[in-house]
Amino acid sequence: MTKPEELARRAAQLIPALRERATRAEELRRIPKETVDDLHATGLLRAAQPRRFGGMGLDLDVVFQIATEFGRGCGSTAWTYSVWASHNWLVGTFPEQAQREYWANSANVLSSSSFNTSHSKLTATVGGYKLSGHWRFASGCDEASWVMLGGIGPEGLLYLLIPKSDYVIEDTWYVSGLRGTGSKDIVVEDAFIPEYRAVLETDIQEARSPGRRVHDTANYRVPMGSILPYTLASPIIGMAQGTIDEFENYTRQRVFARSGQKMGEFTTIHVRLAESEAEVRAAQLIMLEDCKELFGLGRRGETPTLDDRARYRRDQAYVVKLCIRAVNRLFEAGGGYALFDSSPLQRFHRDAHAASHHSSLSWDVAAEEYGQVRMGIQLPNSTMI
Repeated sequence: MTKPEELARRAAQLIPALRERATRAEELRRIPKETVDDLHATGLLRAAQPRRFGGMGLDLDVVFQIATEFGRGCGSTAWTYSVWASHNWLVGTFPEQAQREYWANSANVLSSSSFNTSHSKLTATVGGYKLSGHWRFASGCDEASWVMLGGIGPEGLLYLLIPKSDYVIEDTWYVSGLRGTGSKDIVVEDAFIPEYRAVLETDIQEARSPGRRVHDTANYRVPMGSILPYTLASPIIGMAQGTIDEFENYTRQRVFARSGQKMGEFTTIHVRLAESEAEVRAAQLIMLEDCKELFGLGRRGETPTLDDRARYRRDQAYVVKLCIRAVNRLFEAGGGYALFDSSPLQRFHRDAHAASHHSSLSWDVAAEEYGQVRMGIQLPNSTMI
């Protein structure tokens, strides 16, 4: 059995290549083929994938640790890796027949996703559903052979698993940050979705999905909202650490033009570096502690309390808040050098801010819900906690 430490070592070995390919990823507006090949060859995409279907069956937090590592080299790669790898966990929540179909030809399958239902129509029919619509922000869709889409069914929000033959990709991904993620649009016209390729979001959220009966490991005993947003927060921790690495390395070489003094000798630089490093370290420790607690509960067959679930959601958003502060503080002190396209600092700054815009990481929403829970106020139909 492959240990998490071995996967961390494999991820660290890829960092130099990811740094070197980061500019090309932006130019391509997708992950370079060499990087996708590396992710498959190292097995890192199968870290949390069920063993029954060729995965390693490790706890999902291993994916977060790898994504954090990758973020030091290329934010787009970290984000897309985390999405792909966590989707190979998420497919494990579907009915067994859907899982068999998904992994029928290879253990190395990728899926993108988009769950906003505002421009879609789902109609129940004999044996399943008919689906039409337009979904945005499907990260990594070019390399994926499946997509998970959201649709409103008779009982609420459904996650629907759809093969590439039933949808088209619309290239709209011209953006300021995370350019390499290829988060394009998905268009579906009157596709038939068998009932077994649909799962209620509330069943995944409450850790009672059909897949739990198939696997029943700690991975499938954890409420989705308590763990899955770390899929998106963990790459940002890596981007913030990458900012620190780049700032520190470059500042050692910088010289103040007027006096000839080395910038690395300035007290202001020391203070900024110290505070940013403390924030990023705190963010990583919060994530690790939350995951340790959650998977401990899962292994014991226990369910987190409402207070705990609100705290996990608060933490996920707060981790991002800490990292954005750290990135901003160092970017502000980066000087004119930080503005050039050739500077990793400006790319880390753009990518971190782009990633932080995801609705699952909204501090305002998570903080408000946490405060309401603490004050005993009934939550208005929250699906995240």
